[in-house]
Amino acid sequence: MAVPSHHLVAVPPPFGSPPYPPDIFAGQTVLVSGGGSGMGLAMAIAFAQGGASVAVMGRNLEKAQAAAEGLTNLGVKAHGISCDVRLPNQVAAAFDEAERTLGPVSLLANNAGANFPVLAEDISVNAWNAVTRIAIDGTFLCSTEFARRRIALGQGGAIINNSAQYIWTGFPGDAHSAAAKTAQATMTRKMARDWAAYGIRVNAIAAGFFPHESSTAGRREGGIEDLQAMIPAGRAGSIHEFGWLSAMTCTPLMAGLTGQVIVQDGGESLRRSLMMPDFIPPRERADGPWGWR
Repeated sequence: MAVPSHHLVAVPPPFGSPPYPPDIFAGQTVLVSGGGSGMGLAMAIAFAQGGASVAVMGRNLEKAQAAAEGLTNLGVKAHGISCDVRLPNQVAAAFDEAERTLGPVSLLANNAGANFPVLAEDISVNAWNAVTRIAIDGTFLCSTEFARRRIALGQGGAIINNSAQYIWTGFPGDAHSAAAKTAQATMTRKMARDWAAYGIRVNAIAAGFFPHESSTAGRREGGIEDLQAMIPAGRAGSIHEFGWLSAMTCTPLMAGLTGQVIVQDGGESLRRSLMMPDFIPPRERADGPWGWR
């Protein structure tokens, strides 16, 4: 069903109007893992809109370089880097390259991830590792590399992690991703405690549905309109909203914010009532564990 016409649906300002000054990140460099597309690119753009130099990191060098080239249109320096975040030597080399090209990395956005629907009993070891190692190992390796460098310089910094709102409930067909995203949230809290004395803040966003060109959200009969009718806010998230919140947590405007997992899901995690559609076990769903193909 569609969202009723009489429902008020709050929408964000135009994409070119970020909620902070255009120079709030001036003189700083952010490294964005998985920044070549989707939510990572939204993060990269949001930091660039605040004047940060941006290192776009991803396994696909051409995609990372193309994203970096697009960011230069915003009047900032940007550089694309190839890196597999599961490999510590590559992570260290990526930081070296970013700092040689753009200057010391003072901000970090951990976005690199992978996901696909599969029932828990059907997850192979390779499939489990493909999802969990990118999110868990990648977040750990990038964050600790970042922290060691900031501590050595005697300077603070900020980290934002891309988690998910289903870390508290799980999600059909997502045992691998739910475990990985929950680990990210736990690391967020623990690292914030460890590094607070060094002026390093660590936060995460438990993101809901933010459809984009490489996501599976909305790929079902009825498309995105069907999905939006299930969200209390009346719509899925706009990807630049996610980017803005990610960047906002790293601004001086939120200098006292650390160790927090912020839910940004249009109220979807609150959608619990007696009047809900009948539950269909994931294995019995004709259109796949996620409810769409």
